[in-house]
Amino acid sequence: MKVEQIYTGCLAQGAYYIRSGQEAAIIDPLREVAPYLERAKADGVTIRYIFETHFHADFVSGHIDLAAATGATIVYGPGAEPRFDAYVAHDGEVLRLGDVTFRILHTPGHTLESTTFLLKDERGKDYAIFSGDTLFLGDVGRPDLAQQAARMTREDLAGLLYDSLRAKILPLHDDILVYPAHGAGSACGKNMIQETVDTLGNQKRTNYALRGNMTREEFIAEVTEGLLPPPAYFPENVRMNKEGYASIDHVLKQGVRALAPATFAALVHDRGALVLDTRDARSFAHGFIPGAINIGLDGNFAPWVGTLVPGVGHPLLIVADEGREAEVVTRLARVGYDNTLGYLAGGFNAWLREGYDTDVIASIAATDFAQLHQREHVHVVDVRRAEEYRTQHAQGAVNIPLDYLNQHLSEIPRTGAVYVYCAGGYRSMTALSMLKARGWDNLIDVTGGFKALTLTDVPFTKYACSLSRKR
Repeated sequence: MKVEQIYTGCLAQGAYYIRSGQEAAIIDPLREVAPYLERAKADGVTIRYIFETHFHADFVSGHIDLAAATGATIVYGPGAEPRFDAYVAHDGEVLRLGDVTFRILHTPGHTLESTTFLLKDERGKDYAIFSGDTLFLGDVGRPDLAQQAARMTREDLAGLLYDSLRAKILPLHDDILVYPAHGAGSACGKNMIQETVDTLGNQKRTNYALRGNMTREEFIAEVTEGLLPPPAYFPENVRMNKEGYASIDHVLKQGVRALAPATFAALVHDRGALVLDTRDARSFAHGFIPGAINIGLDGNFAPWVGTLVPGVGHPLLIVADEGREAEVVTRLARVGYDNTLGYLAGGFNAWLREGYDTDVIASIAATDFAQLHQREHVHVVDVRRAEEYRTQHAQGAVNIPLDYLNQHLSEIPRTGAVYVYCAGGYRSMTALSMLKARGWDNLIDVTGGFKALTLTDVPFTKYACSLSRKR
């Protein structure tokens, strides 16, 4: 038996490849299926099952394309109602894969169809659970994502999750492994640890939601405490995962089209396409296409696109570093943004050579900002998360987290210099590009962000411990 976790850091997502004998199963695959096909071919095995722990909200799964390529059976747990060919298993049902078996454990709470797959080895011994978003390491799945579809409150779903954990997960042996669908950084939970695999016994000892003396009421209160609104693209991803989507090959063929600057400019004008500039923040600041939004590819690219770009169907045009265009289109497709019309051939330099209009973002070094801050009152916007801001920030800075920038535009002055910083420069440049596109022309980026400011004598608020539970 072989169990491989295939972890994608930018999505904080874990897919799994399990092989036994001449057969393999994939659990919660990503949109691009070639890596799974290559593994199976290298091992000389047939992919028999594609297990889906639930209808995912934060990414589009590759289940449909993978089934089409292999003939494998897509398997959901009880309560699932997919709009394509799939097998909906019964609670407690056992499915064989080579010399091992999977037992279906229906664990509703995160969603009604949420299911945990219990893997038993060749001797019939419990080996691991693939817990999806039911049980994370250090946390459990948030119970508010499915409440509208389920016609239930988040408290109702949290109560179901409490029952599922107590009835199906906690009775299992301490030495079995826990393989969750997500790790730290995912918006599907709020308190996950950095590790991506653990024993159930250690989770029983350290995970706040698995305390032995925890009442149902305490669980509901703690699990629902501090939940931030989910990103707007989540419901659209659920719909795609449930109803189906275009083939990844089709999406790539359309998106990876080299467009001359004139064609690129015409599509912006005629189709109302959003220009998504995926270069690093410094390159973008020194020159970009007016109206472009900067979300750097070397960061949590896809989740930020999903958070900030309304509507997965919105037409997109790409500016990218040479050779990374297909990567951009693939990572957009992972979160359902399939309407990429092409990329700027030759990149931003080609736009410059053709003499089209450009724009820049003004910046100030952290040391210069520190001197300015001491001499006069300055308007400062901190676009980090609220928790980061509470921990410590520059005195006088106003907190407008990037996640909610669109909802707080009226709070940003259009006259007088406005200085913007985040932790290191990634999020601030995204915020600045969004504001520039909306007509602000009084914006200045604090180069290096909060990290650079800590090396200066800028006055800060008193350091406060994070409000998150200790990990």
